[in-house]
Amino acid sequence: MTDIEIQLDSFMLYCDSKHLSKKTLTSYEQTLKLFTFYLQHEFKITDPVKVKSAHIRHYIKYLRERGKYTVVAKETSRQINHPDHRHDFNKQISDTTIANYLRNIKVFFNFLYAERELKVNPVENIENIKPNRKKKTLLSPEELKKVLDTFDLTVFHSYRTWMQSRLILDTGIRASECCDLLPDNIDFKNKAILIENPKNNQQRYVYFGFKMSNDLKRWMQYRDRFSDSPYLFPTIRGTQLDLRNFERSLKQAGNKVGINIHPHLLRNNFAKYYLIEGNGDFATLSRILGHSSPDVTMKAYLDFTDEEIGRKYQKHSPLSNLDL
Repeated sequence: MTDIEIQLDSFMLYCDSKHLSKKTLTSYEQTLKLFTFYLQHEFKITDPVKVKSAHIRHYIKYLRERGKYTVVAKETSRQINHPDHRHDFNKQISDTTIANYLRNIKVFFNFLYAERELKVNPVENIENIKPNRKKKTLLSPEELKKVLDTFDLTVFHSYRTWMQSRLILDTGIRASECCDLLPDNIDFKNKAILIENPKNNQQRYVYFGFKMSNDLKRWMQYRDRFSDSPYLFPTIRGTQLDLRNFERSLKQAGNKVGINIHPHLLRNNFAKYYLIEGNGDFATLSRILGHSSPDVTMKAYLDFTDEEIGRKYQKHSPLSNLDL
């Protein structure tokens, strides 16, 4: 193994010890393996000590020029995943993706510098990339109904995806949290769900309405006829549902009716409907979503369209609400 590969293994062990999510670990490993491959191929660099700021800037330029999925960290993965069959193969890499690549590279070199493996930190003077944020789509009730109506509630996996989609829309929980839920997490008396985060040992409650209360009770009765799994939304075999399978099922449902949808968009829509239609506040929303502070929530959801702002204003018009 080269020096940089040894240090990458050390970094991944460190990340694993912090109980980071599988998704985060995969992101770090894939990003950094591609970067080390580039360093070796373009500059014959196999020692992180020899990496300079210029090499990282060259890599950012290279990312802007090369197409998506044209490079893989392991050649065997190309034979298994066939990236050239993807509809977006060779298309331009977005600024958001490049910003994530750079963030991961910075975390890696900051780790090496903190561990005193480096005397000079090559990322110290490299500015973050600030991509233009896309406005989060607010799906209309009609669009949401179209997607939900595609599910066959007589089929286990289809009924399960219908339930999960409605639950995220009603509570704002993350898709991964939804897949992790156990029946014991549900408190029907207070219409609350306990969300446990094993990464930081933190807990929070989210809440559901009367419709969802009835939906959950019916689902649990149905689920118990097919499975004795400990999970609220298991596979038909009783194992934990893989997040990617849930994402795929929802996306396929949206494709049937021409609507681009994914679980995180449901979470976004919960937040926007909570703020616009429910007159909710950012402080309460922040706690429900599990954000670290209301500032984080405000940065994420202050991208209202003019139409959305207009709708919210009409609820608070002074002359409409005052007896004048």
